[in-house]
Amino acid sequence: MMTHVVLTLIGPDRPGLVSALSEKAAACGANWLESRLASYSGRFAGAVHLHVPAEKADALIAALRETESSGLRLVIERADAGPAGGRAVGLELVGQDRPGIVRDVSRVLAARKVSIDSLDTEYVSGSWSGENLFRAHARLRIPAGVPDAELRSALEAIADELMVDISLRELAEG
Repeated sequence: MMTHVVLTLIGPDRPGLVSALSEKAAACGANWLESRLASYSGRFAGAVHLHVPAEKADALIAALRETESSGLRLVIERADAGPAGGRAVGLELVGQDRPGIVRDVSRVLAARKVSIDSLDTEYVSGSWSGENLFRAHARLRIPAGVPDAELRSALEAIADELMVDISLRELAEG
């Protein structure tokens, strides 16, 4: 039997952090399934999803805790496998940057019980205009009872208010 372990981390950025974490995972027989890791203003932050034999889960968690002595702060959780029900949809958003974009779009999604499986955002300079643009890529989980037309209509309305482009596309499971 396998156990899923999810950890979040933050601390001072330095070379070798990913190597140290992956060495501890491999030593316990864990498989590194997915992660989102980045350096922000000199701080290293991220989330990692590991799959480990159940009998080695406690050893893995103890080994990962050893990295806290280097200044990392960790939150480690055992997790259930498998996504929530519903269908997977991709959301793409781009528009001139301004405060409140994530708040306003996520409010529309939450009101319809849409889960955000992943959200990646970035602040970039427009290729032609040089204006600051905000981009978001999200993987959403749409409940069976939410009509496509209702969700699209609500997102189009907020896109007009925010002056951004939002598109949705069906995604393959996995």
